[in-house]
Amino acid sequence: MEFDPTRIDTTLVYRLLTSIIIPRPIAWVSSISEEGINNLAPFSYFNMVGDDPPHVMFSTRRDNNSNKDTLNNVLETGQFVVNMVTKPIVEPMNASAAHFPADVDEFELVGVTPISSIKVKPMRVAESPIQLECELVHHYFLEGHQQGGACVLIGRVVMIHINDDLLLDETRINPDLYQPISRLGGSNYCEQGEIFSIKRK
Repeated sequence: MEFDPTRIDTTLVYRLLTSIIIPRPIAWVSSISEEGINNLAPFSYFNMVGDDPPHVMFSTRRDNNSNKDTLNNVLETGQFVVNMVTKPIVEPMNASAAHFPADVDEFELVGVTPISSIKVKPMRVAESPIQLECELVHHYFLEGHQQGGACVLIGRVVMIHINDDLLLDETRINPDLYQPISRLGGSNYCEQGEIFSIKRK
């Protein structure tokens, strides 16, 4: 079959692409409003975009032409934290994906522990074994949308936190202990599967 994205419903485009582009790492993004209210929400449109200097990106949809609280917070403060999602915390991560009023603190709502960051104001999730403190350097609103589009945000990583027990040495993380969770299509997630190596020539 062939699909022209301009001739089909945006819901179908979403379902197709999120089922095709898998698995996707999950950024559990913590932010804070100018009033000091914590926010926590997962985003699977996420990846690294550079290492010198280190940058990551995530994208947030704008359903019904409306910004999510995360987007408003990051645009206002210029800061966010990416908390990596692992198997032990997949349930609270999933719970935080629901829509809540802007004055709700998702840390409290889903039962995870906020801890202070070093270089940015948003709190980190203590239960996440890896956290990336980020400062916003660029954002871009997608044009030509039908329902509100999306906004791509790129942040410079200014501090990396890794639990000591995950490290094999100074540069490698034990994938078996890490237990990262990835997003698939629909309500599906996946754990890390079989690992194999291919050396580059």
